[in-house]
Amino acid sequence: MQEVFDIYTIIFLALAVFIFLRLRSVLGQRTGRERPPYDPYAAREPARPAADNVVALPNRASESSVKKTEETAESAAPMERWKGVAEVGSPLAAGLDAVAGTDREFDPKHFLTGARAAYEMIVNAYAEGDRRTLKNLLSREVYDGFEAAIVEREKRGDVVESRFVSIDNATITAAELRGRSAQLTVRFQSKLVSVTRNKAGEIVDGSADKVTDVTDVWTFARDLSSRDPNWKLVATEAGQ
Repeated sequence: MQEVFDIYTIIFLALAVFIFLRLRSVLGQRTGRERPPYDPYAAREPARPAADNVVALPNRASESSVKKTEETAESAAPMERWKGVAEVGSPLAAGLDAVAGTDREFDPKHFLTGARAAYEMIVNAYAEGDRRTLKNLLSREVYDGFEAAIVEREKRGDVVESRFVSIDNATITAAELRGRSAQLTVRFQSKLVSVTRNKAGEIVDGSADKVTDVTDVWTFARDLSSRDPNWKLVATEAGQ
């Protein structure tokens, strides 16, 4: 029995040695120069090209020269910013700066295009008694004044006929920022044919044939904190 046990012991020992040697030949030995496990989050150094393959790039401008260029652009900006709209250093330019400082998308030329369209729409809406259009374009105070005049005209039975010949000029004469409200004053010079007739059709004011030169000074306002992009008429006066 003891001999049988010794034989089996020897066989198992031989198998263990054989398996160890096979594993060692397959997996290899650790020598201390193995690469560490791959870490996807570890920073890796970029490959460095050989000296013969290096291509020299143009030198970048120094920080001082870049800063100087930016300062030059900023100093030149006021000279061009309101060109054709306001003189440099004028109260109007200062007012436009204040408005543009709050509303980055403000463009005086774009504003004037809209103001000209609004001017014609308001004059025509007043002549026709179109209260709905006037409400959308006028402040509450100005609308109340227009509406009162329309009511009086309707009581008399008068009818106004108005026709634009041209809007010759529209110029911003004043600009200011009151809190979050921007106010711009525009001087309009236009040619208009306007006549008022009574119930009998007789002319009581104006002329059906004569072109009249008209100058109006209107002030528009807009709440810059509102999402509503529209300007409203807040004051009117006859110009010289």
